[in-house]
Amino acid sequence: MGKINVGRLILGGIVAGIAIDLLDYFVDGIWLAPSWDNGMALLGRTALSPVQIIWFNVIGFLTGIVAVWIYVAIRPRFGPGVKTAICAGLAVWILAVLFPNISFMCIAKLFSNQLTMYTTLGGLVEVVIGTVAGASVYRET
Repeated sequence: MGKINVGRLILGGIVAGIAIDLLDYFVDGIWLAPSWDNGMALLGRTALSPVQIIWFNVIGFLTGIVAVWIYVAIRPRFGPGVKTAICAGLAVWILAVLFPNISFMCIAKLFSNQLTMYTTLGGLVEVVIGTVAGASVYRET
């Protein structure tokens, strides 16, 4: 088991973050935007501001870095490749998307079940594809 190539990990995390943010733009920023605006209005809130959207993009980059870091950490046990990247992406999705969405959107009933389901499944696609993209950049040496 070699040392972690931190530079490649960060590069892979940035690639993953870009993929996550781009896919999220299409899922939540375009496709689900009317549902988000409606849900926010029902809570008595305005639509998301540009500053809030920037913060969501920062979180997307951090999610990408964490996803690639998990990929790098489990690589010695699972082996390099797409299958391992998918496993890492699923782990990150469960912790960063599924559980929070179930907690705050579904159980607390802050948003509709339809919006919760669509944004959660969209997050699955975003994080897994982002992790696979980021992992493809990582090299041990």
